[in-house]
Amino acid sequence: MANAVLVIDMVRGFVEEGHALSFPEAGRIVPAVAQLLEAELAKGSTILYLCDNHDPNDLEFRMFPRHCVVGTTETEIVPELQGYRGEYIPKRRFSAFYGTRLGERLAQLKPDQVVVTGVCTDICVLHTVGDARDRDYEVVVPANCVATFDQEAHRFALKHMEKVLGAKVVGAEVVAQQ
Repeated sequence: MANAVLVIDMVRGFVEEGHALSFPEAGRIVPAVAQLLEAELAKGSTILYLCDNHDPNDLEFRMFPRHCVVGTTETEIVPELQGYRGEYIPKRRFSAFYGTRLGERLAQLKPDQVVVTGVCTDICVLHTVGDARDRDYEVVVPANCVATFDQEAHRFALKHMEKVLGAKVVGAEVVAQQ
């Protein structure tokens, strides 16, 4: 079996300038994510897009500005990645497993590895990696395919995923060769 590639929150609300939670680093990883998706699809991997889809009065908006509300363009996968076939799974919390069908989908796929990409390294990526490891998946995080608002938090999250959670943190080119 091939890999399952989780593309977390690579949506307009985080990547495209002018949205409440968009940030430049998110846009900078798009080419690396696209290159990884192309290589993984060529190997027969399954792409799963996990995308923020919040209710208009979501309690998360007490902590973060209102973003990625259901039915808005902010919840759409960025155009640069839309051409890579995959399954769209809406999510409402930090972990892509919470309240979604991701767990059952991965159980069906039985991937060799779960490759996690996207934003934010220290929030949704970190929590998803933790939950994947709790389910005993071998997890790979291509460091050039994740980003967040704060570079210190980015470095911390990568180190935490590797040293505490047991994920393999690599460059995208290494994953594509496996």
